[in-house]
Amino acid sequence: MQPYFHHIPEIETHLGYHFKDPTLLARAFVHRSFLNENKSFPCEDNERLEFLGDSVLNLIVSEYLFRNLPQMAEGELSSLRAHVVSSHSCIAFIEKLQLAQFILVSKGEKMQEGRGRSSILADVFEAILGAIYLDAGFEETKRFFFSHFEGMITDMCLRPKENWKALLQNLVQKTMHLIPHYSVLEESGPDHNRQFLIGVFVGERKLGTGSGKTKKEAEQEAAKTALGQLSSEAV
Repeated sequence: MQPYFHHIPEIETHLGYHFKDPTLLARAFVHRSFLNENKSFPCEDNERLEFLGDSVLNLIVSEYLFRNLPQMAEGELSSLRAHVVSSHSCIAFIEKLQLAQFILVSKGEKMQEGRGRSSILADVFEAILGAIYLDAGFEETKRFFFSHFEGMITDMCLRPKENWKALLQNLVQKTMHLIPHYSVLEESGPDHNRQFLIGVFVGERKLGTGSGKTKKEAEQEAAKTALGQLSSEAV
């Protein structure tokens, strides 16, 4: 057995889940950069598991919001889901599990702090969900998720984050590798009671619009609308 695989029992203790196929768990922690430096390592990287886990997370959260917020409209559900499944939330989840020290990355990646490192943490969490899903199915993955994070999810639902611009930028950077920008489409009203209509764009595509008495207020509303649109397209 490779030395790294001796960490699996410890990781399983943190997770509260025992794998039938421990290679799935090991793979969830392997970043692509590590394999570039360790080509003989007997494991694939975690990108395909991350892809699967992202979809599993969206389904878990969508079902939870649908069942627990019966009066909430579809657009609001989409915006709240975008918050719960965001990279910031995934980072908080994996930090709660105290698993960051087990991630295998290259020497160069180990030196990085900030956005690159944060993206790796979020991806590993989604890869873990993908690994549990393949090992035991949806219901066990859901049990694992809520056994650790139900309190955090409840808190997010009671006090949803309102920085829609940050959430939108996070989502667009992750899925499109671009940064959204905002433009004033229309100004109206007297100086003491101005109204702004602002659009948010990715490249030439308009994702949403929002209005408000200040540009900042209108931008937040536009970002909220865009999040709902993107989340609807993803399902």
